[in-house]
Order: sequence, then C-alpha cells, then structure tokens
Amino acid sequence: MIRPHQTIKQLFHLAPGSETTAQGWVKTRRDSKGVHFVQINDGSCFADLQIVLEAGAVAEDVIAKVTTGACIRVKGRMVESPAKGQAVELRGEALELLGAAPPETYPLQKKRHNLETLREFMHFRTRSNTFGAVFRVRNAVSYAIHKFFQERGFLYVHTPILTTSDAEGAGAMFQVTTLDLMNLPRVAGSAAIDFSHDFFSKPAYLTVSGQLEAEIFALAFTNVYTFGPTFRAENSNTPRHLAEFWMIEPEMAFCDLEGDQQLAEEFLKYIITYTMDHCIADLEFFNQRYEPNLIATLENVAGSEFARIPYTEAVRILESSGRQWEFPVHWGSDLQSEHERFLTEETFKKPVIVTDYPKEIKAFYMRENDDGKTVRAMDVLAPGIGEIIGGSQREERLDVLLDKIRAHGLPEEAYTWYLDLRRFGSVPHAGFGLGFERMVMYLTGMKNIRDVIPFPRTPGHAEF
Repeated sequence: MIRPHQTIKQLFHLAPGSETTAQGWVKTRRDSKGVHFVQINDGSCFADLQIVLEAGAVAEDVIAKVTTGACIRVKGRMVESPAKGQAVELRGEALELLGAAPPETYPLQKKRHNLETLREFMHFRTRSNTFGAVFRVRNAVSYAIHKFFQERGFLYVHTPILTTSDAEGAGAMFQVTTLDLMNLPRVAGSAAIDFSHDFFSKPAYLTVSGQLEAEIFALAFTNVYTFGPTFRAENSNTPRHLAEFWMIEPEMAFCDLEGDQQLAEEFLKYIITYTMDHCIADLEFFNQRYEPNLIATLENVAGSEFARIPYTEAVRILESSGRQWEFPVHWGSDLQSEHERFLTEETFKKPVIVTDYPKEIKAFYMRENDDGKTVRAMDVLAPGIGEIIGGSQREERLDVLLDKIRAHGLPEEAYTWYLDLRRFGSVPHAGFGLGFERMVMYLTGMKNIRDVIPFPRTPGHAEF
C-alpha cells in the first residue's frame, strides 16, 4: 500500500535532497546519451513524476523492460529539475520492476487514443490522462455531495435497490425474479404469471428512484438525502443515457418550493466551487483538450445569482424569440434542450430555475397550485447542458393526492403507505433529484455519459 504521504502528489512537495521511494505505472521512457528519463503516475494527481536514471544506475536488461504500462518502484533522492514545467524530479538510485507490460501486446502505447477506442479497453482506460482526470473529478464530486449535506445536518438514507414500487412511471424497469424463465408458473385458468411462487411473492424491480422512500424518512428526520444507484431499462443508445446510473435526491420537511430552489442553487455552486478548488489541474486539462470554455462556464455558474421565472414566462420568451425551433413550443409542451439552452445561454446568460409547470406534464406527487392548471415543480437549467436538476414541492394534502393517483390510473392499493404519510402528521415538504453522471459530464466537458462512469451499462453492453 502507498501511504498518503508517499503518493506522487505528495512527493512533489518534498524539499530537494529528500530521500524517498516512488511507485507507479510508466507513461513514457526516453533515453539520451546513456541517461534514462522515465515518467510515472500513480493516479494521485494529473502530473507525472519524472525519474532520471544515470548510466549504470540500473542494469540494462531491467531498463529494457521499463516500457509504457509497466509498473515500477524507484528509490532515490528528490532534486531540483532543470526541465520546464516541473520543479522537482527523482534522481533514481535503485529500480524494481514490479510488473512488465510487453509493448508488442500492451494496447495503450504512447499515442493519442480516441475515446471510442479507450472504451474497448475499459480495464486499462483508467491509466490514460483523460480517464485519470475524469475519475479524480468524480471522486471529488462524490465527497463534496456528502460534505454539503452533512454540514447542513441532513441524514444520509440508503433507499432500496430492490423495490416493488415504480416511482410513478419514472422509467422502464428491470424486473428481478428467481422464477425459472423456461417454466413459469401460471395462475390457474390464465396465462398470467403466478408471482406467489417468486422470491418476494410479487413482481419486483431494480429501483428507478429513491424519492418516495426518502419521503418516509423526511417526515421523521426532517432533512434527508439519498445517493445511490438507479436503473432504467430504456433502449436509449445515446450519449446521455445509461441503464445504471447514480442519483442524489434530498427531501426536506417544512420546506416549500422557494426553499427547494434555494437549496438546489446552493448545492450546485458548492459542488462546482469544491471541484475547482481541489481538481483544478484536471479541469485545466479538460478546458484545453475537450471544452475550451469549461472553466469560464463553471466560474459563471458558481458566481451567478440564478434567474427564476415561471414556466408561462419561459414559454412567452421562447415564442417571441423569432427562432424556428426543432420542437415547436407552446403552453402545455415540455421544454426541450434547445429551449433550455436558449434561456440560459442567450436570454439570461446564467443558470435559470423554471417553476410552475403544467400539471399534465409532471408527476402525480407534485403539489397542485391554486390555479388548478400548474404544479409546484422546478427545473434548474444550466448553460451548456440545459436541465441539470428537477424537483418539486410534494403534494401533502390527502384528498388532492388521492384524486391525482386516481386520475393517473395508478393502483391505489400500491400507494397505501404513501397516502398514510398524509393521513398521519402530514407536512409541506419538497425535494429534487440530480443525476450524478450528468453533473460529472458538466464539470469535465465530456460529451458521452459512458466516459464518466467506471463501468457503463447500455443496451447490449454489460462488461465486468
């Protein structure tokens, strides 16, 4: 194990003359006049450590195996570096080859690989500059999320992955069963499957959302949040969809839509600021390689006061824009990415929170406004991506919620427990959801969601 003080990230802070040991994977090796220059990385930071091996310091048969991808351990002394772009380097005195990587078979040689190629070698792509940076950012964002909520007294809730609730049609679901698919039990006199023989005695699925279960805890602990995997069995083979992804879903009792908006704004700004404070070298790489305006965009979001407009006003702005939209906009239609980006990038030039959507295009659990036409919903729209957070004030009135369940044609008996939360000690409450991978895409400028999750699950692909 490499102790925290022994990582390459920390070695850069050692004073010249310090004796130390460096371990990592070889990025490159070049030879000049009998001197060997080896760059290694252990994943702790974006920068590689240069190791200088004078002629004769290491046997030539060992040096011959120090090739791209090999793993080595080097003992030596940190010295000031004459090379541009690095303050120190390691003057190696002894080298141990821990694992060779024969260049004739190792797939990631020193050259620029496109992202599609790297997806074919997911077990090695983490060693590349791009994915090293992606997953350091992902790690920092994950920590920042917990830090944000814990500092505010939220309770972290582990909602179920196996569920019998469909969270009101949030997406096509993966069914989970122990039944023999080649010999399914049938209800007597019917072709229907008899699920009484299944493990849970009823149909069960992988969760699409932890929201409804989080509401149970919010109505006991006040402020809670979930952060876990969710699943959608949609056959969407696009750069923005995954079958398995992670969601952050806070729920707050004694909270209305205004409080929900405020928390969402604070949350986004906190995550962006934390990532810029702790991963700036990685973000600079993305800014240079993938998204030229990345850092400027993030700084704008973190430093802006978000605009807030009702859906009706958003539609008016879009209808009067003079644009020919690919998806025509009118009151009652859902906003598409082109509409959202116009509002954030051209109209307000900063994030926008759109509220009070038509009830017909939103979920049954959202609180109905007094106009009878709209609900207390919100979408947080960000420049460069469009919708990044969706949330609402939840319907706390038993009679209204029951009517909406019936109007949506949902099985009332499946929501008995949900209705009980309104029968006994109901309270106004609100929450929102943020797709974790979408947030990492936004922070890195990556264009394909498969490149911001370690092991992407998509139609026809479930490796590892």
